[in-house]
Amino acid sequence: MSVRVFAGNSNPELAREICGYLGLELGNARVGRFSDGEIRVEIDESVRGADVYVIQSTCAPVNENLMEMLIMVDALKRASAGSISAVVPYFGYARQDRKSAPRAPISARLVTDLLHTAGINRIITMELHAGQIQGFFDGPVDHLYTSPVFTRHLESWELHRPVMVSPDAGGVEMARTYAKRLNTSLAIIDKRRAGPNVAEVMNLVGDVEGCDAIVVDDMIDTAGTLVQGAEALNRFGARRVLAIATHPVLSGPAIARISESCIEQVIVSDTVPLSSAGRACPKIHVISVSEILGEAIRRIHDFDSVSSLFE
Repeated sequence: MSVRVFAGNSNPELAREICGYLGLELGNARVGRFSDGEIRVEIDESVRGADVYVIQSTCAPVNENLMEMLIMVDALKRASAGSISAVVPYFGYARQDRKSAPRAPISARLVTDLLHTAGINRIITMELHAGQIQGFFDGPVDHLYTSPVFTRHLESWELHRPVMVSPDAGGVEMARTYAKRLNTSLAIIDKRRAGPNVAEVMNLVGDVEGCDAIVVDDMIDTAGTLVQGAEALNRFGARRVLAIATHPVLSGPAIARISESCIEQVIVSDTVPLSSAGRACPKIHVISVSEILGEAIRRIHDFDSVSSLFE
């Protein structure tokens, strides 16, 4: 069975890098708009019986990119593709994984239902905000991690008594993974959220005095949590404050907050493409995850183990 890789408009550069790793040409597809804004997709090559991978992050504009993927998948299904896998480096709506209030939706489940109905057989994604979303999809889900790539980068830094810091209780597992890989200590910021995208740092569990504190998170949205956490670490005597996060959503005032903060450097991946302002920010450094995604695609196609990537 042959392999075909297609991409929407959300992150074409990452898609080209993945194809470069695999030694493939990016599939020939036209994804545009009609004059009224409706999405128009044309697949300009045969995919009959092929093992097809559609690369599309559901980042901003979230709904546009999600609809592009759904319509591309429908076109591929009707063109008799053998199997269709969605490669979703950043899975939008992942924060809405449960009812956080009465009469609230579980939008993450709705999105996985849409993907399944469109004809997707498998999802490949990275650093889900909530791991239980894997159970929402009625099919295989390969949940990949950026820790191998970020760990290699952190090992190249000259760190003094490094401490991995979780910005809240929910991120402890991720911070612990890095602490174990790098043989460092662990600290946790006790954060109480007053409302959506509003966070208030209350306390610190652990010791960072005289240490290089590295805040670990799955995403940076408005950067309120990150910047307030960095200020708290400074108050508790951290020597330097650095940060790593997989998904640079960077909405609203995020870039300005990072630029004006005490954070020395923020390491992110290319699951979400940076805006021109993000690329211009000297504190933000991007590391590509194309090799991990490309290797996962190769192993899935060859029926090899994907979990061994992270052992």
